[in-house]
Amino acid sequence: MLNEWIFDIQIWYAFLSNKKKRRIVFEFEHLVVSTVSSKETELDIENQNTYLHKPSEYIPSSHSINEYILYWYKFHPIQFCSCFTINRNRMSFLARTFSQFITRSGTTASTLLTKPHNVSALALRLSSTQQSGNEQKKYDYLLVDVKGKDSNIALVQLNRPKALNALCDGLMKELSSVLESLDRDEKIGCIVLTGSTRAFAAGADIREMQNNTLPQVVGGGFLDQWSAVSKIKKPIIAAVNGFALGGGCELSMMCDIIYAGEEAEFGQPEIIIGTIPGAGGTQRLPRYVGKSKAMEMVLTGNRIKAKEAYQIGLVSAVFPANQLVDEAIKTAEKIASHSRIVVQLAKEAVNAAFETTLAEGNRFEKRLFHTTFGLADRKEGMTAFIEKRKPNFTGQ
Repeated sequence: MLNEWIFDIQIWYAFLSNKKKRRIVFEFEHLVVSTVSSKETELDIENQNTYLHKPSEYIPSSHSINEYILYWYKFHPIQFCSCFTINRNRMSFLARTFSQFITRSGTTASTLLTKPHNVSALALRLSSTQQSGNEQKKYDYLLVDVKGKDSNIALVQLNRPKALNALCDGLMKELSSVLESLDRDEKIGCIVLTGSTRAFAAGADIREMQNNTLPQVVGGGFLDQWSAVSKIKKPIIAAVNGFALGGGCELSMMCDIIYAGEEAEFGQPEIIIGTIPGAGGTQRLPRYVGKSKAMEMVLTGNRIKAKEAYQIGLVSAVFPANQLVDEAIKTAEKIASHSRIVVQLAKEAVNAAFETTLAEGNRFEKRLFHTTFGLADRKEGMTAFIEKRKPNFTGQ
């Protein structure tokens, strides 16, 4: 006999992973949870029953099971999310659903593939992940997600909350690696980099640096990982809430666009601890705000609020904290809707203005402008404009 408990469960949303995503709301009438070992059970799928089977036999290699994965009758995957609570301590279980639901096309199916888990009176999240070339991974210091209606925006969140996202060497190595991977991912058109509500990044990790010696920092390549951020070809939008101080301010300035929450604070306070900015603060800040204001901030260590940062040109826009990331994603989606290769050329041209004289910059810009005439996307863009239609860019 199976030792079973029945739970009501509401699946709040689901979408088919095909070209036309359709939002569906449906409900499982009950869920059967058993403490019995994972003995295989097969029922007749043609008769619209559920079955439990070895996942590897039916799931394509491009998919992985996080906790549960629900499959249609013809094995088209559905991604879905729900949370429910099982008030039973230390329960190792397998789950099967006996409910059925009907798609708009009339197909009936209800198949749940599972694997064992241990739970202890906690909420469980049901989800499946279809992995691309940039597979979802767990990181020590980052949270990485894909956003946007076309799933082409990467959201990278600094995740070291107890240290206010202090930028330790491990975090920066991880960030550099993730950004380089996203730069190679053809599905991603723009990147949003953010932190927490309290801090984008409160600075470099002082405890990590405290006992470093001159030979260590010179010979060990201290801060070398930081330069990788500014070498990413795809546009990066910094969405800054809370503190962006020292290395945090420098990291935001390595990005291409800076948006700030209303309570954000920026500063280069290194002078207070007996050192100077070491990741571009003395070089990028004057280019953003001018020599006088940059000198004031660096020599005094004073911070500035988001409103002033906007007024002096350090940030592009200021939003309420709870809207900041969404606004950054909106801008990222707009950028990602354009030709990828032309966006990268435009970014390269603007960045050249910080490195060259005006005459050299103009020559460089003209060369890149001429280059676009060898692109299919340039022709498509101009043709679509004349024909009064939306362009179909291919990145060629």
